[in-house]
Amino acid sequence: MAYTSKVISFISLSLFLSYLNSATSQNHCLKTACSRNEPVIRFPLRIKNRQSRSCGFPGFDISCGSSNETLLELPSSGKFRVQAIDYAGQEILINDDPENCLPGRILSLNLSNSPFSGLYYQSFMFFNCSSSDYRKYGLNPIACLSGSTYTVFATSSLRIVDFLQTRNSSCNLIRMVPVPVMRPFYQGISSSDLSEDLLLTWDQPDCGKCESRGGRCGFRTNSSETVCSNVPHRGVPRKALYAITVAAGIPGALILLGLLCFICGRVMKCARRSPLGGLPEMNSTVNPETKVIIAGLDGPTIESYPRIVLGESRRLPKPDDNTCSICLCEYKPKETLKTIPECKHCFHSDCIDEWLLLNATCPICRYSPERLTPAPES
Repeated sequence: MAYTSKVISFISLSLFLSYLNSATSQNHCLKTACSRNEPVIRFPLRIKNRQSRSCGFPGFDISCGSSNETLLELPSSGKFRVQAIDYAGQEILINDDPENCLPGRILSLNLSNSPFSGLYYQSFMFFNCSSSDYRKYGLNPIACLSGSTYTVFATSSLRIVDFLQTRNSSCNLIRMVPVPVMRPFYQGISSSDLSEDLLLTWDQPDCGKCESRGGRCGFRTNSSETVCSNVPHRGVPRKALYAITVAAGIPGALILLGLLCFICGRVMKCARRSPLGGLPEMNSTVNPETKVIIAGLDGPTIESYPRIVLGESRRLPKPDDNTCSICLCEYKPKETLKTIPECKHCFHSDCIDEWLLLNATCPICRYSPERLTPAPES
């Protein structure tokens, strides 16, 4: 019996350590960042002089500036400040330092020699106008490109372009530039200072599917081929199940498997939240004679609650609200949250939707939200 206990303990520890190792490591390349508040850098990106060449894909080199800011160097356009990185979507947001002039950089932007391209492009025409009555045209000047005797504008409105070229001889077209904007605009913009972040994407290496599954992309050892590793596994491997069963017998194995499943579930919970926001699955075996009573809120009431798309600053109405109390996962930028209007508590949208279908109270303060008053039947 003592021997069996030792075997069980050894197998448990080995499985747990192996699980943690497979869930958090990718060969010898560890994720890093220029500083605590900067974007995390991992394959295909790498920080030069801090990570080996095999930790990044060619053309994806990152450097850290004098203030520990994250910098991406485009071969024909120089260095840009990295604002955010979406590895699953294969997108990166870049800008220029506040004291510099992003519109001036846009005028000479060239992505042809880089692995990046714009996800959405919009053509902007740059104009140099010597007239001082630009305000009556509704144009906003680009301050960093303008001087005391001239003003520079950028517009994507063909109507404004036609007006400036045919009716205002004091304005000269500088250049038309395709700008990799953050979102597509279906109508021409009369004027823009072009200070918003630029959105770039990449096609190769194609690691988006691997990242979305919770895995990590990287080079195969001593090869230029990319592989997906550390993808979270569901359940305990069959070989481990067999080893535990032989060592401990069926009753002991069941107890040990229950413990392992609990530990593994806690480790992986935030790595991949389920479509139900981490809520436990309901038992599908129900006695036909039993009446199931749902004490939650109705669909229209739940849908009426305001949604919030979390920004990079992750700023919420309540400063201490940085973790969803339902799935216990920390909020991340670009996630959709929902607020209960009466108490202002926030949760992942899918988490609180499922919660309120079953419970008519706030998970934090237990406040009972008001139901919408049904519309009178006509």
